Amino acid sequence: MVRGIAGRRQEYRPIVSRLCESCDPLTVARAFRDSFGLVELYLADLDAIMGRPPSVDLYTALRGVGFRLWVDAGMRRAEDGQLLAAAEVERLVVGLETVAGPAALAALCQAHGQRIIFSLDLKGGQPLVVANAWETSDPFTIAGQAIALGVTSILVLDLQRVGTATGTGTEDLCRRLSAAHPHVELVAGGGIRGIADLHRLQDCGVQAALVASALHDGIIRRGDWP
Repeated sequence: MVRGIAGRRQEYRPIVSRLCESCDPLTVARAFRDSFGLVELYLADLDAIMGRPPSVDLYTALRGVGFRLWVDAGMRRAEDGQLLAAAEVERLVVGLETVAGPAALAALCQAHGQRIIFSLDLKGGQPLVVANAWETSDPFTIAGQAIALGVTSILVLDLQRVGTATGTGTEDLCRRLSAAHPHVELVAGGGIRGIADLHRLQDCGVQAALVASALHDGIIRRGDWP
């Protein structure tokens, strides 16, 4: 496993964590469970996102020891979801950065229903899109289009904030999305500094959050939440 810093993938390095001495994914996953009781994991398969085959053996191994997975494997077209579904991955993350466009997202939603999570990928607040597939550069509008296509869960993720401990920077967007689409599951991540950020996101209508660096660095501890 590597530590993401601001979406600069060429600079990613193996994780150094207070939780364990290894960067082996199974070891890190077990450390999350042993230290925090966490059994639901978000996994960004960077090789697959860059166009290589998904790490299905890893998904199977993690599920085999009791973890539930949210996997972003760089899905581009409807057929890309079949491999992850066959591996019984619980939630299939479809990233704005990689999906071919609205038609592909609609087909994935039709095939996999509520297992789909649409990742509203941003960089510095601006959407990361494939060419001009969405015909807009407004993240709120893109999210609305995705919901109209069948999306029931949205992950708001600013890659420029990942691993930087600067906060998500997406609170206003999350607040607008929660108010406009209260029936949609809303998740946020990227740059979470500590428990105060989690409370702030909750106040914005966010129901779940992706947290990594703050756990590895010992900033958030098990006793910090009920």
